[in-house]
Amino acid sequence: MRLANAAIPAVFNEALPGGDLMLADIVIDGDRIASVTPASGSVIGARDCGGGIVVPAFVDMHTHLDKGHIAPRTANPDGTFAAALAATGEDRRAFWTAEDVAARMEFALSTAYAHGTAAIRTHIDSAAPQDRISWPVFAAMKERWAGRITLQGSALTAIEQLPDDLGPHFDLVTEHGGIVGAVMHTVAGREAKLRALLEEAEARGLDVDLHVDESLDPGRNDLALVAAEALRIGFSGTITCGHCCTLMAMDHATANRTLDAVAEAGLTIVSLPMCNMYLQDRHAGRTPRIRGGTLVHEMRARGIPVAIASDNTRDPFYAYGDLDMAEVWREATRILHLDHPVGDWPAAFSAAPAAIMGLADRDKIAPGAVADLVIFPARRWDELMSRPHMDRTIIRGGAVIEATLPDYRELAVP
Repeated sequence: MRLANAAIPAVFNEALPGGDLMLADIVIDGDRIASVTPASGSVIGARDCGGGIVVPAFVDMHTHLDKGHIAPRTANPDGTFAAALAATGEDRRAFWTAEDVAARMEFALSTAYAHGTAAIRTHIDSAAPQDRISWPVFAAMKERWAGRITLQGSALTAIEQLPDDLGPHFDLVTEHGGIVGAVMHTVAGREAKLRALLEEAEARGLDVDLHVDESLDPGRNDLALVAAEALRIGFSGTITCGHCCTLMAMDHATANRTLDAVAEAGLTIVSLPMCNMYLQDRHAGRTPRIRGGTLVHEMRARGIPVAIASDNTRDPFYAYGDLDMAEVWREATRILHLDHPVGDWPAAFSAAPAAIMGLADRDKIAPGAVADLVIFPARRWDELMSRPHMDRTIIRGGAVIEATLPDYRELAVP
């Protein structure tokens, strides 16, 4: 296959001459990119992209596939974080059988695949007894979707609920191909729990993925605690911290000291702006004052790896969403000002999370890279960001796919 007149963002191929969007011809041989050269103008025997923007397939590294699509049956009554926790717990106790979790995961993965996502990391609620239900379902889905979506799982447990003996917990997670993590809360003893988690992960050579500072309370700064513990241990793997919203409300000096420590500790960050816009600073009868997100520009200025992801989908934490990373990219650009200039930010939705997840050959549109691409009809950034572009073309393994979005009626959820 030859793609003619493809507009490639500069971050995905620095060898091409020109500006931030460079017209090129892409030759695909099998499931790999064979060559990328400046556009010749010839469309004979080629698929003409017409100057449309082409990016690597999306990588969505922070989702909750086990929670997805439960909002229709157990809604969040007021949209708050506390109510989301309560509603999710209620739904889990009432409905989360293996069959229920599998059906909702399958629907979510079908959706993400049709939108052009090639890899997903999902958090799995891992408090007993749900852990022994959901992890086998995840392992089966990982095998079932191999070749279409690469799946990674991360254990999700409130930090205070981690068992004192982490061995069996780690064994269950790793047996099903997962990594470990926790939700940081400002509770007594969290320092010791975090230390034990990181030390056991270091001993086993595992990466860690944490939910950190998902609030706008400037007094919460568990990100600094994670950085300090990582430095103390000399953690050799990758520690990813999701959310980190309290940085938005801190004074500048504290935020800067925290980010300096994050850079020194080598932490990676994933921002979830759509869900955090929905949840944060929500008070009945009052317009929110502070937008969700985190200090992504200040992080990038320090060389801290930053990815941006979907988070929850149609559940009590976020009532909307479709695991469409093009939507996440579009909305994150508005929320976090990822423009003027666009610069390297397109990589936050594919190349950056792929690197954090350890996925090879997904960072460039260049010879040797995997031929998993998304082609948009949009020729400019303003065109890309102004429409949903459901007419995008998805190339997977060097071939155009014809996947369609599943109908909500397929779900056994009202």
